[in-house]
Amino acid sequence: MVAAPALRELLAARDFRRLYAVRLVGQFGDGLLQAALATFVLFSPEREPDAIKVATAFAILLLPYSVIGPFAGVLLDRWRRRTVLVRANWLKGLLTLPIIAIVAAGNDGVLLGAVVLIVLGVGRFVLAGLSASLPHVVSGRDLVTANALTPTSGTIAAAVGAGAGVALRGLVGGGDGGSEIVLGAAIVAYVLAGSVALLLGRDRLGPDGERPSDSITGIARGLVDGLRSLRQHASAGRAIAVVGAHRVAFGLLTAGGLLLVRRTFNTMAEADTALQEFAVLTVAAAAGALAGAIITPGLARRWGEVTWSAVALLQAGLLGSTLVILGSVLPSFGILIAGAVSFGFAGQSVKVCSDTLVQQNIPDDHLGRVFSIFDMFVNVCLVAGIVVMAVVSPTSGQAPVLFAVAGIGLILAASWYARFRTRRVPLSS
Repeated sequence: MVAAPALRELLAARDFRRLYAVRLVGQFGDGLLQAALATFVLFSPEREPDAIKVATAFAILLLPYSVIGPFAGVLLDRWRRRTVLVRANWLKGLLTLPIIAIVAAGNDGVLLGAVVLIVLGVGRFVLAGLSASLPHVVSGRDLVTANALTPTSGTIAAAVGAGAGVALRGLVGGGDGGSEIVLGAAIVAYVLAGSVALLLGRDRLGPDGERPSDSITGIARGLVDGLRSLRQHASAGRAIAVVGAHRVAFGLLTAGGLLLVRRTFNTMAEADTALQEFAVLTVAAAAGALAGAIITPGLARRWGEVTWSAVALLQAGLLGSTLVILGSVLPSFGILIAGAVSFGFAGQSVKVCSDTLVQQNIPDDHLGRVFSIFDMFVNVCLVAGIVVMAVVSPTSGQAPVLFAVAGIGLILAASWYARFRTRRVPLSS
């Protein structure tokens, strides 16, 4: 488990606290932004989403960055990462202004999607930069604990931001005007996150070592070097692969859960109730992720990152998928919540271990590139799961066969990954 002394030691480090604060404040802003967009596009009574619209919305948000992300990763290994965190957060705030104007005009079409994908694309750039920066403020032995604490806390901060956004929108009267106010709050969060990053030293976060060229050919060459680094460090590549396997299954659950609460558990007129239930599912997955983050450091040190990742995937494949199937067939919202907890637990457990393996095995001057490739890969896998649900599932979201396939996929991934486990001497304390 994440021991209290280890947490105290981490939080005693001033620069770690500052980097941690940048993540929390920025991802809280992301939650506000996502809440505003979800209420505007997917949970308005006058805008009825079907599976294709859900898939399109996620694809617009995730896939374009998946194309440019690895190239941006080269820049993370070229530019001062502190500078990236400052300017990228401020840029997110600036780019949220036209989103407010588009929402005020009632436009939920291509223009909104184009601007949103740019904002969230910059946001993914920030997250890759935070992961690449972490080894500069945390000693090697504490990386597992730091990787358990920071991304999980960021996910929870985003969930809290989303909940706060929904609550704020309701307090100010709801509707598109409420969404605009929530977007304004997101701008404040982004500006604050960038300002906190200024408290770190200019060169504190690296990159160290040889820096790639920032010319077009240099960026392309740097991307190839990042892929080559993954090939040379196979343990890091495998760690990324199993996170991708989980994200495919989680994409199926995400789209299926949204359709279930919007089309099966509620009528189309009950958009607010559907939104609240989807928020509950999101919180349940976040609670599972928190449990995974608490348990993972101790078990990863005792069993090894590979073994614990395989166990976490196996429980989601067996338990999580069974719960989701039952929740969709009966239908039962309570059972669906339990399934979300199981999938969230597995996802965070595997991600903590995989982040640590990447940071331990990839040289610092390649970390930005590799984490951007990592981010690209898991985004594509997430959208792949969502698109499969959109193409195959009925509009009700009741697709037990698809959920069963997801479970089988996780079991197979766990079995494959377990082959690479190494013998770990049990800890004495």
